[in-house]
Amino acid sequence: MNGWRMMGRLAGIFALGGVAWGQAAVPNQQNTACTFEDGGQVSVRYEAADAHGDKPPEGRAWSPGDSPMFLFTSTAVKLGDDEIPVGAYSMFVIPEKHAWTLVVSKDVNGKKYDPQQDLAREPMELGSLDQGEKTVSMVVGHIAPKVCSLRLYYGKTGAWVEFKEP
Repeated sequence: MNGWRMMGRLAGIFALGGVAWGQAAVPNQQNTACTFEDGGQVSVRYEAADAHGDKPPEGRAWSPGDSPMFLFTSTAVKLGDDEIPVGAYSMFVIPEKHAWTLVVSKDVNGKKYDPQQDLAREPMELGSLDQGEKTVSMVVGHIAPKVCSLRLYYGKTGAWVEFKEP
């Protein structure tokens, strides 16, 4: 019996070591999540990146660290009028001078934005921050029983959009 306990402990140590090793392999990875009142969840994974200036480059699909952001849903959600089924998706932002658009893409394998893979697009609300952020940051927060707000901060710009349970 002692041998089995020892093997169990060793297996646990190796498993924890593997988790720690896996986290160290992607040191710039950031995660944020929101849980709806009924337990469904949306979460976002993205690369930590410096904000260069007050706004990202205009007119082209962009994401922090030039690596797609990833959206994970454990429940169907709506982005504007578009329904997003349970699953994993990539996300990009298309910033323009006075308007930003969040794009959810079906493609989770590519690193480049492919408009043919768009699942949903939604204009983002924009606001100004008093003090500029030096790094890009994102937060997904629960703001109502069936609503989670995705907020992105870049330099002196804040942009947000809502994911809703249907």
